[in-house]
This record gives sequence, structure tokens and C-alpha cells, in this order.
Amino acid sequence: MSDTLEEPAVDTGNAIRTCPACGQGRMTVFHQVARTPTNSCILWDAPEEAKAASTGEVKLGFCGSCGFICNTAFRPEIVEYSARYEETQGFSGTFNAFHHALAMRLIEKHDLHGKTVLEIGCGKGEFLMLLSELGGNRCIGIDPGVRPERLTGNAAERITLIPDFYSEKYSDYDVDFVACKMTLEHIIEPFDFVAKVRKGLGHRTETLVFFQVPEMLRILRDCAFEDIYYEHCSYFTAGSLSRLFAAAGFRALDLRSEYGEQYLTIEAYPNPAGAAPVEPSTADMDELRELVGSFPARMAVKMQTWRERLEGWRREGKRVVIWGSGSKAVSFLTSFGSYGDVSHAVDINPYRQGAFVPVTAQPIVAPRNLQAINPDVIIVMNAIYEPEIRKSLADMGLAPEVFSL
Repeated sequence: MSDTLEEPAVDTGNAIRTCPACGQGRMTVFHQVARTPTNSCILWDAPEEAKAASTGEVKLGFCGSCGFICNTAFRPEIVEYSARYEETQGFSGTFNAFHHALAMRLIEKHDLHGKTVLEIGCGKGEFLMLLSELGGNRCIGIDPGVRPERLTGNAAERITLIPDFYSEKYSDYDVDFVACKMTLEHIIEPFDFVAKVRKGLGHRTETLVFFQVPEMLRILRDCAFEDIYYEHCSYFTAGSLSRLFAAAGFRALDLRSEYGEQYLTIEAYPNPAGAAPVEPSTADMDELRELVGSFPARMAVKMQTWRERLEGWRREGKRVVIWGSGSKAVSFLTSFGSYGDVSHAVDINPYRQGAFVPVTAQPIVAPRNLQAINPDVIIVMNAIYEPEIRKSLADMGLAPEVFSL
């Protein structure tokens, strides 16, 4: 972690120096992580394999011109997106309730009934299933990690899944709605990507575009280190996201934060050819500069608090586990691996159970295994799931201390 703002290191041959979002500002590094797994959602079958998982460097840089933040040391060639990538949150009742409400809102607000829908970066297809079930829509999903066998029932018959990355070859699809959820943050050239989507729509200026990304303002304010990991190479606030979409040829219809302010969503329409570009406000830039400038000192305090907490539990001989084994868990464990003894990672996703966390190699277990482990402390990787987790613990007759990030 850096103590000062600096330009990307000269010895990093591929360091990003010019902003990939606006193409004008210089990227100033304000936070560093020396060694972090490059594939936090890849499943490893053995602890030895997990410990040997590839790692990379994070150097978060800030553009003082547009507010965009990215990992200036990012190397896309060391990140894997495939069927081995297990990212779904679809086994959580809390998440499914949010997902259902989001789908219903978009369907009712934009009359998505019997329409043609394209989702870029559709993951395992859960959102497409909702749009098909609730709106009777015909759906196309593009993602290198799709698993068609997981979608069943009548709604699945209206869904076509394509195991690929989105590119210009899919621009001839005549669609009424384009969704891109939790994907743009994985793309190091966001302007090029959003401009590609706009170009693919061509004259179809009535096609709604919906993007969802992590909300960076919360991460900056809360020093949410668990939300900084290698695959997330690009980070947006409401201001920087609206400026990006305007520059790429869209006019924003709605911009909001959701899911405990963890997600940022934008609804937009393509600007007609020849129309004057939208000029979003830059009033948020002063706050962004202040948060970025104070981030290293505030982060140091938060990290020290967690070090002391973990060291204290180890001295007291307490059994500590974490709840969650995805990206947040990987970030947490690699940040504090030498300060405490975390024996297991709990996950309700059955596809993750039996695997091992990359680099730190904790076994991933089902909640029912906690009855045998009998932990003294559970660290919840995402506070929004704490009520759901506490109910599960109570149902098992367990009463450990619970701490949430």
C-alpha cells in the first residue's frame, strides 16, 4: 500500500499512464497490493494447486480529469475466464430477492414483454432466466463461462447462450434491450468497450442499455479493501460512469446505487447520429480528489485494526472461519494471511464446496460443516448477507461471534 501519490513505476513495462476512459488524463497511483491472486473465482481441487495459483500486482491509479480509477499494472493475459470461473451469487435468498426485484423493475419500466434481450457477460444466465420467465422475452447471453446445463424449464427454451467474449461480430443482433451486469469492471479499456456497444447498436437509438458495476465511491469512503482484487481492473463512481457513457455516445436515463450502495447502475439510450454530445457534470471531482488523497492513511488505520483483531483471536486460541469464498474472501485472506489462523471458508454455493481458496488454500465447506468445526468467530465477507447468515447459524444451534466487513 502506498503512502504517497505517484506516477506508475517506470520498471512496470506495461504500466497504464494515460486514462483508458477519457484518453486525456494521467493516471496517478494511490494504492498498491504487491501480490494478489489473478483468478479469485477459479476453483482449485487440491491445496497444492491452490497455493501455486498465479498472482499479480495491483496499482490503483486515479485520473484527475474524469475520475476513472484502474489498476495501472493490470495484465489481461494472466486472467482466465472460462467454465472454471464460478462467480454466481444465485444460491443466496438475499441476492435472489434483489435480482428478482431488479428484473421486475426493468421489465415494467421499459415494457420488456416479448422482446429480444442481449446480455453481455451473462455469467451462468440467472438474470436472463428472470427476464425470460417474468417478461416472456427471447434472450441471448454471451460469456466465456456460460454453463447451459444449469438452465432448465420452459423459460430456458427462449435463451441462447454463447460461450464467447462480446465483439463486433455480434453487432448485427436486432435487440430491444442490452444488459451488461458486473462485467465492465473486468475490462481495462472501458471507453473502447462501451463505444463498441454503441457502434453495434447503429441506428437503433430506442434500444435501452443497462450496465451494472461495483460502486467505487463506497469503496473509497469505507476503505473497502475486500472489494479491490485483480480481475476488477476498472472502477467507477456515478460521475465517472456518466462521463464515460456520454463520451461513448449515450444519453443517461437513470443512474443509481443499489444493494447496500455496493452496485452502481446506469440506464441509457444511444445518442442519435449527429446529435450534440451530452456533457455530464464534473461537480463530484473535488470530493473524489479528496477521497483519493486521504485513502492511503485511512486504509492503513483500517488494515491495522483488522491485524490486531486477528492477532488477538490467535493468541486466545479461537477458531476463526470466514463466510464467503469468492473474490472478497480471497482479497481478505491474502491481505491478512500472516496475522491470524482462518481455518475454513464457508460457502452456500455447492459448486464451490470441496474446492480450495487460491494462494491461501483454505478448504471451502458447506454451512452444515460448521457444526463439526464449531467456530468461535465467523467473519462475514459481505455485510448485506449477515441477517441471512445469522439465521442459518441459529438454525444449526451455533452462536459464534459474528463480524462483518
